[in-house]
Amino acid sequence: MSAMKSDTDIHTLSDQARACTLCATHLPMGPRPVFQVSNRSKILIAGQAPGRKVHETGIPFDDPSGKRLRRWLGVDRDTFYNPDNFAILPMGFCFPGTGKSGDNPPRPECAPQWREDFLGAMPEQKLRLIIGQYAIGWHLPQVRKQTLTQTIVDWRSFWPELLVMPHPSPRNIGWFKANPWFEQDIIPELQKQVKAIFAPPQDLE
Repeated sequence: MSAMKSDTDIHTLSDQARACTLCATHLPMGPRPVFQVSNRSKILIAGQAPGRKVHETGIPFDDPSGKRLRRWLGVDRDTFYNPDNFAILPMGFCFPGTGKSGDNPPRPECAPQWREDFLGAMPEQKLRLIIGQYAIGWHLPQVRKQTLTQTIVDWRSFWPELLVMPHPSPRNIGWFKANPWFEQDIIPELQKQVKAIFAPPQDLE
């Protein structure tokens, strides 16, 4: 597909993805793709996969993780859920079920089927937020052997086009406490960049 697409193209692609049943037999609660896109999206949030609550509501990041993520970004719900601002495109669109230590990984069938087409349909992106190891493996395959912490420490190597982030889940509270520099040093820079991206263009004199 072409890198420049019309609203009709991305709407058609979204309809096709929302009707997808590619890995239905592997999904304990059945398929319910959850994502948010627009061909005018300025910031991409590349996450893992919806959790159980998000599966139930059909709203991405409609959970405690989303509250922390919006605080990190410095935006309110209306700004966050405007697809012209944020595209929310997880590596797996459907809730993959729960394992022994949390949710299962995103289904591997999803990204190869849909991701390149969606990314090509959003040409106005100015920042990509990469959350978790599966999103890193796709968007930054050259650093997949590093730990998540090592990659985040090296954040300036990819900034300001891309930022690797820990998952904002309450399950990661131990990581947040062990690595206070993330919120002290990186989050202010992220908020500054988000504000700049959404700032109205200055009138030419």
